[in-house]
Amino acid sequence: MNIFPTLRYDDAPAALAFLRDTFGFEIVADYRAADDPQRVDHAELRWPEGGGVMLGSARRAESAIKALPAGVGSVYVVTTRPDELYARATAAGAAITHELQDEHYGSRGFTCRDAEGVHWSFGTYAGEAAQRAQLNVSSA
Repeated sequence: MNIFPTLRYDDAPAALAFLRDTFGFEIVADYRAADDPQRVDHAELRWPEGGGVMLGSARRAESAIKALPAGVGSVYVVTTRPDELYARATAAGAAITHELQDEHYGSRGFTCRDAEGVHWSFGTYAGEAAQRAQLNVSSA
């Protein structure tokens, strides 16, 4: 099963560059408006460790989520590299809203906010089913 969070940005090209350059998302689709190359009608970013996110420029027409303001949302990204990504986020000047730390539920991670206000959490917690599967493998 695939789930793609969808986000709207006032400056979608800047969001694409931030996610690619800071964290290593791969841009696999970037469809621009023919009459306005700064308007991203649809973009898809793949996370190298699995999954992805879609985003586009905030616009009034042709969107099921057109009533939502740009820069609203929170995305959790599973990673085996939270320390590396934390260093990259701080080097890029991202606003850290939850410092890198070990959590009581077994994750290590952090949260930062991008330039438009979307919160991006990166952590090792891959969900309860994955945690239980890992425990079963370890105890076998």
